[in-house]
Amino acid sequence: MAHVNLLPWRVERRKQREREFYGQLGAALVAALGFVLLWSFWMGARIDNQNERNTILQNEIKQVDVKIDKIKDLEKVREHLLARKQIIEQLQADRSKMVHLFDELVKTIPSSVRLASLKQAGDTMTLDGVAQSNASVAEYMRNIEASPWMGHVDLTKTENTHDASRTPYTFGLSVTLRKPKADDNGAGGEPATSGSAPAPATAAAAKPAATPAPAANPEAKP
Repeated sequence: MAHVNLLPWRVERRKQREREFYGQLGAALVAALGFVLLWSFWMGARIDNQNERNTILQNEIKQVDVKIDKIKDLEKVREHLLARKQIIEQLQADRSKMVHLFDELVKTIPSSVRLASLKQAGDTMTLDGVAQSNASVAEYMRNIEASPWMGHVDLTKTENTHDASRTPYTFGLSVTLRKPKADDNGAGGEPATSGSAPAPATAAAAKPAATPAPAANPEAKP
């Protein structure tokens, strides 16, 4: 005998499809949640790793900053030491320089010239004095320019005071100071004991008698 299914098979099939759909949807949701959890764990691990690296780098940067500060302090100390060294060297050079300058002043001044005052400012020396004539002043200037410790000289003033003394002329000189070269004056920059430099002073010392009297000098005009 044949059996006839009188139940609504379409409704039953629809319900089965709905159950299959919801089952697949739940499985997809569970897979998506699992993937999100795994991705969040992975990203969290990477963030933690990067944070650790950042912390290490910050610590290294702090150590480098400390070393840089120490280097800057050492550079400041070095600059101070170099400045003190330069000052000491300058003082030592000036000390020996003054000895040579006074020695050269004695060697270069003619017998017909007298110094009244001298003043030094850096590498410039100002000389004021009196002389028998303008020729004596010119001779003194030539002797100064021939000196290894004194260079260019400028005449700042000259005046005839018309007094009855043997030195009626007053003058002022501006002298540029210098240091002699080692190859010109021997080791250590000391001036040579025999050479062309002292010759003008010697010639000046040998000529005082030949200097004309102020009245007979053609330059001694009032």
